[in-house]
Amino acid sequence: MNFPNANSFSRSVMRSRSMGPNPLKLCEELLSYGDIPAGSVVLDLGSGAGLTSALMAREYDLTVYAADLWSDPSNNMRFFKELGLDNRQVVPLKADAIALPFATEFFDAVVSVDSYNYFGRDPAYLKAHLLPLVKRGGELLFAIPGMARDCHDDLPACLLASWTPEQLDYMHDIDWWRANIAQTDGAEILCICEMGCTREAWTDWIACENEYARGDRTAVEAGALDFLNTIAVRLRRR
Repeated sequence: MNFPNANSFSRSVMRSRSMGPNPLKLCEELLSYGDIPAGSVVLDLGSGAGLTSALMAREYDLTVYAADLWSDPSNNMRFFKELGLDNRQVVPLKADAIALPFATEFFDAVVSVDSYNYFGRDPAYLKAHLLPLVKRGGELLFAIPGMARDCHDDLPACLLASWTPEQLDYMHDIDWWRANIAQTDGAEILCICEMGCTREAWTDWIACENEYARGDRTAVEAGALDFLNTIAVRLRRR
């Protein structure tokens, strides 16, 4: 696939700041499904080390709030400044997804790459914690690591080569996510589909030299990507 915006970042930057399958490519493909105009105020939920936030601010002219529970906002701000981004373009903060410190209808849109499955599996989450923060008519875009089909009753050995059944319980298929999200009044499902860049994003990730990438490499090399995918979700707040 062609990723002009993701590829505007150096390979060394991508590898040093990725926390899973190439978030830049996942984000660029995810944004292609949606309609978020330049100048919009966007929540990057689960922003990690800031790659997706930087991409949206620099390449799409969005004002981004980079919210993550586990990353250091000061470290992320230094990274943004190195890219020439200031605190009017991207605002890093430490925040829990179930206690987001924003006013009702603060955001034009929400984007979440490779993190929604950690907190969004609770079908009450979307209505209780996230949807109220989005203006009516605003979009929510999620790139969710998933399964081609749910296989929790008979997990393949290749998946268990790197991950425990408890870790794999965070992964589900398109039908599971559609049923989960359909329970939320006020969230119009515009699209739920399998993304095209999954294998490429995983290939970039397992080429990284950190302990997490090396740990995942065992499963991928054993054939895990025959069972895994990434699910794009596009919603509109009614």
